[in-house]
Amino acid sequence: MRRARMTPRMIGLVADRFRALGEPARLGILQALRRGERCVSELEDATGLNQANLSRHLQVLLSSGLVRRRKDGLFVYYALADGNVLKLCELMCGRVVDA
Repeated sequence: MRRARMTPRMIGLVADRFRALGEPARLGILQALRRGERCVSELEDATGLNQANLSRHLQVLLSSGLVRRRKDGLFVYYALADGNVLKLCELMCGRVVDA
């Protein structure tokens, strides 16, 4: 099956996702979400980011469609938007060798 030609809008959305993945802190957040949904305080512990910085990065990931958010009372939980996020990261990082 052939895919439709990408429109300029679609190209912009893809570029936004790659920009979101271009920040090491955001890749760390995605790594922390590999095992499932986590609240903000758990993400702070897992990434070492302070709440303000973490919130800023989470907003970028959310607006680019890479994570989803769920509120439960006073707590906000984040999770990967879907399994394709991990596939994308694995494709991009699969050939990187830790020196």
